[in-house]
Amino acid sequence: MHNFSVDEIFSINSDNQFHDVAIKIFNHQAENNPVYKEYISHLGINISQVNSVNKIPFLPIEFFKTRKVITGGEKVTKTFFSSGTSGMERSCHYITDISVYEKSFTKAFENQYGNIKNYCILALLPGYLENESSSLVYMIDDLIKKSDNNQSGFYLNNTGDLIQKLKSCKEHGNRIILIGVSYALIDLAEKIHFSIPEAIIMETGGMKGKRKELTKKELHGFLSTKFGVKTIHSEYGMTELLSQAYSTGGGKFYTPPWMKILVRDTYDPFCFPGKEKSGGINIIDLANINSCSFIETQDLGIVNSDNSFEVLGRFDLCDIRGCNLLVPE
Repeated sequence: MHNFSVDEIFSINSDNQFHDVAIKIFNHQAENNPVYKEYISHLGINISQVNSVNKIPFLPIEFFKTRKVITGGEKVTKTFFSSGTSGMERSCHYITDISVYEKSFTKAFENQYGNIKNYCILALLPGYLENESSSLVYMIDDLIKKSDNNQSGFYLNNTGDLIQKLKSCKEHGNRIILIGVSYALIDLAEKIHFSIPEAIIMETGGMKGKRKELTKKELHGFLSTKFGVKTIHSEYGMTELLSQAYSTGGGKFYTPPWMKILVRDTYDPFCFPGKEKSGGINIIDLANINSCSFIETQDLGIVNSDNSFEVLGRFDLCDIRGCNLLVPE
């Protein structure tokens, strides 16, 4: 048994608390996650000497494509798959307790935006909606239900219906969050002929080969002009995680208190040069207790002095992720 609780994870409110819970979870996963344990063993790391966050080894995200990354012997109740393209090996995230994911994404959303019931949530997620095992679709579907607003809903290719719904929400004074993949938001923006400055427009990345790749700056500039909003919000998450970071504009993401970004040296994955230096993004997601909370991603980024982070692109020779980032500027 582990010596921490789910409530302890979601009540973190200081760096000291984060550190203590992270070390507890590391010790638990290093012993009870066979894939992580084997990886640590190959690195020759002595678990008992890992006494700070910077000493925790991070599991390369590729393991989620080839191995069952799971902690403990609990039964898998849900499996999420990354979107990927045909023929591409997809990541699998095996979930033993879906309530932890629900608690994590609801609390992370409300940390940033307040009570979910204040919003009408409109989701434009073609490509994901057809993937019944998408963690993003599961999250948005649950948030739509929790919004308790009969105007909230998913849209696939029925752009005309969505434009009517946006008009209706605008006329009734509903607070709108329109969340969508980049290419679908561009398609919609080209067809909409009224501004909705009071709406939150949130992109989750991803052209999926449907459109010419744009830099984030170009994408956000185009969308903000067409929708008449000051900034474009963004969500940063991935199949292998149970937590998300949000940006309210300018590409600066903020994590919830149980999630932390460390940037590793591009040439030495065990060295962390600190803030304001670019490198590979490592993620600590303490909500991911039944899988692995310490993930080395293939994204490039930088942590700013205010603890926000920015994503600058991806390492070369990686698969293009279904919902991830565009070329560096």
